[in-house]
Amino acid sequence: MVHIGYTMMTEQAGPRELVDHVVRAEEAGFDFSVTSDHYFPWLREQGHSPYAWCVLGAAAQATSRIPLMTYVTCPSVRYHPAVVAQKAATMQLLSQGRFRLGLGSGENLNEHVVGRGWPSAEVRHEMLEEAVGIIRDLFGGGHVSHRGRHFGVDSARLWDLPDEPPPIGIAVSGERSCALAGRLADLVIATEPKRDLLDSFDRHGGKGKPRVGQLPVCYDRDRHAAVRRAHEQFRWFGGGWKVNSELPHPDSFASATQYVRPEDVASSIPCGDDPADFAEAVRPYAEAGFTEIALVQVGGDSQSEFIDWSAKELLPALREALH
Repeated sequence: MVHIGYTMMTEQAGPRELVDHVVRAEEAGFDFSVTSDHYFPWLREQGHSPYAWCVLGAAAQATSRIPLMTYVTCPSVRYHPAVVAQKAATMQLLSQGRFRLGLGSGENLNEHVVGRGWPSAEVRHEMLEEAVGIIRDLFGGGHVSHRGRHFGVDSARLWDLPDEPPPIGIAVSGERSCALAGRLADLVIATEPKRDLLDSFDRHGGKGKPRVGQLPVCYDRDRHAAVRRAHEQFRWFGGGWKVNSELPHPDSFASATQYVRPEDVASSIPCGDDPADFAEAVRPYAEAGFTEIALVQVGGDSQSEFIDWSAKELLPALREALH
C-alpha cells in the first residue's frame, strides 16, 4: 500500500497558515506530512519562507496523529550538525515519536546566507556524510567530541533524548548520494520517479527501507487558472537538481526559467480537478517502488480547497488506483 502525504511548503505560506494546513491535512486523512526547510522561496511570486523548525514545533502540538518530517534539512552549512541533532531530538519528543529527519546536501539558494560560500557537489557530499555521523553519535547519548575535515564538536551532549531517535532520511539525485543513503540512512528521499535511484539505494544497503517521493500538483476547478498558477510559482521545478542546487537567489530562478511556457509546466504537473489526472501523475512513483508519495499543492491560498477536495475525491481515488 502506497501512503499519500501532504507537504507544508514553507515557500508559499506563512507560519500560522502552514500549521492550520497540516491540521486540516490530518483531519482529511493524509497518511503523513513533510516540510521544506528554506531561507528563500524559489521565486518571488511564492512570497514566503518562515523558519521551518518553529512551524514543526507548533505543528507537533496542534496535531496528534500525522507523522512530520523535514524534506529536507541541510545539516552542513546554514546549520551545524550538532544543532540539527538537538532540534530533531526535541521534535521527536514534542511529536511523541512522529518525527523523521530528512537530510540533504542543500541548495545555494538557502545556504549562501551565512557567508561561507558554496562548496562543490563532491565536498557537499563529504560534509553530509560527516554530519550524519555526528548526528547519529549525539542520538546515542553521552558526550561527543569530533575533529573532522569539515566539522568540530567539543564535548556536546543532548540532554533531552527520546527513547527512539528519529529515523534519518537522505535525499538522492545520483549514484554518489544513493551510495551515501544506502549506507547511512533509514529511508531514502527523491523528487523524481526514477527506478535507477532506488535500485542504486538498494545495492548500497537500502533494501527494505522506506522510500519517499514528492510530486507537485495544482488543483483548481478552473484548469486554466491552475495552469497559470503552476507556471507562475513552480516553473523552476523542471530545472533538475544539478541546476537548482547551484542558483543563489529567486531572481536567478526567474532568469533561468523565463522561457518556460505554461504548457511546459502543465505537461509535468497535473492541473485541474480530475482525480484521474492526478493518479496518472502519481503512478510512476508507485511503479518505481516508492512506498510514500508527498503531494505539493501549488499556491498558498489554495490549500484549504485542495485539502477539502482531497478528502472527498482525491485520496479515495489515489488509494483505489494504487492499491
